[in-house]
Amino acid sequence: MPKFDSEFDLEFNNDFNETALLPEGLHDTLGREAEYQAEIVEKLRQCFASFGYERVSPPLLEFEESLLSGPGKEQSRNMFRVMDPVTQRMMAVRNDMTGQVARIARSRLANAPRPLRLSYSGDVLRVRGTQLRPEREFKQAGIELIGTNSSESYVEVILLARDVLATVGVENASIDLTMPLLVPAICRGLGLDKNTSKSVRQALNAKDIGALDNLTGDIGEISRKLLSAAGAADKAVDIIGALTLPEEAQNIFNEVVVLLQRLEKVAPELRITVDPGEYTGFEYHTGLCFSIFVMGVRGELGRGGRYLVGDAGNGNESEPATGFSLYLDSLMRALPEMMELKYIYCPYDTDMKVLNRLRKEGYRTICGLEAVKNEIAEAERLNCRHIWRTDKVIEILRG
Repeated sequence: MPKFDSEFDLEFNNDFNETALLPEGLHDTLGREAEYQAEIVEKLRQCFASFGYERVSPPLLEFEESLLSGPGKEQSRNMFRVMDPVTQRMMAVRNDMTGQVARIARSRLANAPRPLRLSYSGDVLRVRGTQLRPEREFKQAGIELIGTNSSESYVEVILLARDVLATVGVENASIDLTMPLLVPAICRGLGLDKNTSKSVRQALNAKDIGALDNLTGDIGEISRKLLSAAGAADKAVDIIGALTLPEEAQNIFNEVVVLLQRLEKVAPELRITVDPGEYTGFEYHTGLCFSIFVMGVRGELGRGGRYLVGDAGNGNESEPATGFSLYLDSLMRALPEMMELKYIYCPYDTDMKVLNRLRKEGYRTICGLEAVKNEIAEAERLNCRHIWRTDKVIEILRG
């Protein structure tokens, strides 16, 4: 407990603590953690570029109607809003970058040749966190493949997700495939009313076996089988493949089978699971989707899938897109620890040529700004493990 010389000191300290307090879900990222995160983002960007994805950098705020178009429609309740004092129009802070990339594709890059490959990274801000992701601000990085509905686009995106994770040291990720349109297609094919369809979808999404046990008829049998199918891809294919599904739903399942066969051929080492009832977070998607998980890491590392760019319902043309986003807060928890940085204390008036040489050798030079009596003690005070003395690098042994 610190000692205060006066009541003024205590009051000053309390005032400082109040001004340093951050809102729930927001935090400062300092020192090595901030540097490590920046290093990881750069590695992600370079990997995206190696696959031919061109970087775009949209603004943090946009007019509200722009962020709420296309994929952003489902994000409305989780956006911070502010009045623009210049135009007197409502603006919103992005809580996901996918919609911004979609806007760029249909406007600034409308005449660019398709398929269009774009990558991005930046901060996003949300009104509230979730149980698995309490952070309200975090970095997002990802890619979008726009202008093709080829099944091979799923393969490219998933393989890129695998490679970009391997680039930063994550080797044990698993891909969880989901079909957010499967259950609605089944319900339509069976002629169920809207309320029943909604209840079935919510029960499967929540893994609510009690609610599913109360369902009778074909939808009861099918929904319980779908719930039991969640897990390893081979098991899911066997269980769902044995069901008699309406045509639209069968076509969705067939697409999953084709994708799994293709991935088995080109990437047999991938760990793939299937969850046929999951749809939370995929409300705006129009095709197959996936989440990325690592055992022992809270929250998914990322999400991806097929969606539409543009608002076809307003008389405008839309185009298919497939992509994924990585969430840096979860990703950082899955990474190996950062290698220790080599800080070296260089006493006052160390030769500039020596300093340049040490920096080229990977040392981070902490230069003394004035002469001190005990240079080793000063180096230790500044958390340096090395010191430049008598024309050589000396490691400081800690007792």
